[in-house]
Amino acid sequence: MDTVIVQLPPRRGEVPSDRPRLLRMGPGEQADFGRGAPDCPVAIELADQGVSRRAGEVTAAEDYWRLSNFSSTATYVVENLEGAGEHVKVAPGRLGAPVPFEFARVVLPSVDGPSDFKVFAPQHAYLDGQPDRKGGDLTVSPFALDPTAKYFLVLLALCEPRLREPSAAAVPGVNDVLQRLHQHPDCRTLTRSAVNYHIDYLADTKLRLRECEDGGRTGRKREELVSLALRFDLVREEHLALLTAPRAAAVVSQAVMGQAAVGQAAGAGPVAARRGC
Repeated sequence: MDTVIVQLPPRRGEVPSDRPRLLRMGPGEQADFGRGAPDCPVAIELADQGVSRRAGEVTAAEDYWRLSNFSSTATYVVENLEGAGEHVKVAPGRLGAPVPFEFARVVLPSVDGPSDFKVFAPQHAYLDGQPDRKGGDLTVSPFALDPTAKYFLVLLALCEPRLREPSAAAVPGVNDVLQRLHQHPDCRTLTRSAVNYHIDYLADTKLRLRECEDGGRTGRKREELVSLALRFDLVREEHLALLTAPRAAAVVSQAVMGQAAVGQAAGAGPVAARRGC
């Protein structure tokens, strides 16, 4: 199972694409990064003279990843793309620094402008109820969604009409989602391409929709996202408060976990059924 996804930077002379190349990694797999050379190829190439030929290494773990810094002088910065300036510094020579962020950007000192790449860790492990005294593996959530993430707001905006009126037939288009989220304090700079990116991320990684025959570039992908999210209660009416109150995300998250605990104790309810072993 892929637990870490690296969005590879454009190759030398390559024009950035709307569908960037992805490197998918499973637990224990490693990918080195750096400037590279004919006799020293790297999996993640950063075309800048200020970056070492083999600058470091990304290692996938169960539901997070580790970063090693092979430089003797340069500090690397790992930014949380969903946090307000939150970041981790990886000192020169540091090996296997754990990174807890789901959406992250690794930034290296460079000569010709920013030199970076993105790393996503979409899998989360949860323990159902009380720890099993007999041991055993943790239960992995089939749909690990973070209510504080922007992709969740995009999914919520797509589902909003049917949450408010179940008989509503039309699913919002990208422009409708953009217009709706621009009212949100944290999304006023959101772009159309960013909305499309979050829709692709939801479809390909978080909810893992089957690939459409038309490539998924039409309204069918949005329709299937809404259908799946509502079928399994991944978004609910109480989540609608997040569209206008960003600070409510933590409250909603706590409520969801509380509901799961109640369902576990009662042995019934949609949350218990969805999170059962």
